[in-house]
Amino acid sequence: MQDLLPLAERAGALLKRRKETIAIAESSSGGLLSAALLAVPGASAYFLGGAVVYTAKARVLLMDLPRESVAGMRSASEPYALLLARTARDRFSATWGLSETGAAGPAGNPYGDAPGHTCIALAGPVEIAVTIETGDPDRAANMRAFAKAALEMLLKEIE
Repeated sequence: MQDLLPLAERAGALLKRRKETIAIAESSSGGLLSAALLAVPGASAYFLGGAVVYTAKARVLLMDLPRESVAGMRSASEPYALLLARTARDRFSATWGLSETGAAGPAGNPYGDAPGHTCIALAGPVEIAVTIETGDPDRAANMRAFAKAALEMLLKEIE
């Protein structure tokens, strides 16, 4: 978490200065992304909410995305990450939606992705989705790496 805090502090300061808000939908980062952003004093000025969307049931109950909305889409993909980011943004009426979805490890996911695979997306004034492969089966290390990559993506777009 210590390596995430400086990034979250920079992001929080920029979001506050710009009077922008963010909502999070994360999966295999397990809440680390939200926790880092919320660890910054004054986070209520920019953090509107977040969800750990780890299962299909969570996708339906937390994001109100039924099976039909993801037809033809697999969960650890850039299109799915972008759908989550847009949905988080829209549901919270935030400036930005930031999402992460992948396979933390130590094994891969049912779609054939290796551990260390994640897709991260940002939806707002700019939309972007990327795939990251750490090549590492270490679950905790991947969770931190995924959250760090998401914060870095956010910073790149708002700096």
